[in-house]
Amino acid sequence: MKRRTLDLLLTWLGALLTVALLGAGSLLLWGYNFASSQVKTQLAEQQIYFPPASAFANAKVGSEITPSMIPSVSQYAGQQLLTGAQAEVYADDFIAVHLQEIGGGKTYSQLSALAMASPNDAKLQGQVATIFKGTTLRGLLLNAYGYWTFGQIAMWAAIGAYVAAALMLVLTLLGLRHYRRVDDTSVL
Repeated sequence: MKRRTLDLLLTWLGALLTVALLGAGSLLLWGYNFASSQVKTQLAEQQIYFPPASAFANAKVGSEITPSMIPSVSQYAGQQLLTGAQAEVYADDFIAVHLQEIGGGKTYSQLSALAMASPNDAKLQGQVATIFKGTTLRGLLLNAYGYWTFGQIAMWAAIGAYVAAALMLVLTLLGLRHYRRVDDTSVL
């Protein structure tokens, strides 16, 4: 095979790979934008706000703000919950703490079994209802966090694809330059 023919084939392959990487990067960027906007829109509609900064000054066990919440929850004090990262913190470090306190460390299924065994215990029935609602909200927020995380992964993959496309474009142009300089008679 002639060297010039090989250079031309590799240059065309590089050009096709550049286009494929640009296409992949564009699709990944679209996925990131879709996931991020869906999460933000859905969370904004719920109008959930973190407690104000003043609430963290009086943190104590058994109150709305416990000392365990200060490192994570306080960073979003007073903000509306709009991102997956915020949803994770609210679900795991705010709601989960309150669910532990309300249910005495028992899960919804454990409390539900106790409530079915004691149908006339109004306090227990109220606990079950509250734990159910809190667990449901926590699960929904963690789903938003998961969806948002996939969007973040897509964003980084898009950046990687664009960088690889730029590198491939440079290599393709260098290959084209080499193709034009190689003697037509040289053989591999």
